[in-house]
Order: sequence, then C-alpha cells, then structure tokens
Amino acid sequence: MTSRTVGEAMTANPISIAATASLAEAAGILDSNKITGLPVLDDNGVLVGVLSQTDLVRARANQHLGTNWPGLAVGQIMTKPALTIASTATLEEAAAEMEARRVHRLVVTDATATPIGIISTSDLVRSWLR
Repeated sequence: MTSRTVGEAMTANPISIAATASLAEAAGILDSNKITGLPVLDDNGVLVGVLSQTDLVRARANQHLGTNWPGLAVGQIMTKPALTIASTATLEEAAAEMEARRVHRLVVTDATATPIGIISTSDLVRSWLR
C-alpha cells in the first residue's frame, strides 16, 4: 500500500494574512472561515510565519500584550519561522514533523516557497479514516 501524500490530504489555496494586518482582522478571518491558523506573508508575498488561535490567546493573556492588543500587528505575535513541508511528503512524514515540533499545522509550499496549502492534524485524522 502506497502512503498518501500531503498534497492529496492538504487544504489547498490557504487563506493568508499580511504581517501588517491587525489582530482584530486576523481574529475575524479565523472566526468567519472557521479555521485555526493562517500563513503570514510580508509585503512582497513571502511566507514569514504562521498565526494561530493559540498565538492570539497567548497575546491576549500576556498582561503587556493584552493591554496593547488592539494596536498590535500579526507580525508581532506570529510564530516564526513558518514550518513548511512539500506536497510530495507522506502523511507519516507530516505527522512526525508536527509531533517533533509540537504544532498542529504545516504550511505546504511549492518549489518557490509559495504557500499552496495547509496540512493540519484534522486533515491527517480525516485522511486516516478514509
């Protein structure tokens, strides 16, 4: 039996956000799209990090950041660098990387490091049920 690849199980065409966007804008995008993380791009469209719901909660819980939360930009609290994986990697490789890095998602990139998808723990579980 051939292992399925990340490209077969990923969520394609990920919604991304600019590093300069506000945290309120990011929270709104996460909520309205019912997703838990976003690739973060710089002004040139280069992947520079990932913003997750956990990053937002940590920022809000931190006393200094919490009081300044409305004025903070995504780039100030995102997880960086973004952890990436190729679409040709196996799901087992993705699972091992997530476990080793203790993350819930990896950004899937093409040969030019452009985000083409997201593979999350939910995608892995769904794939294994099939």
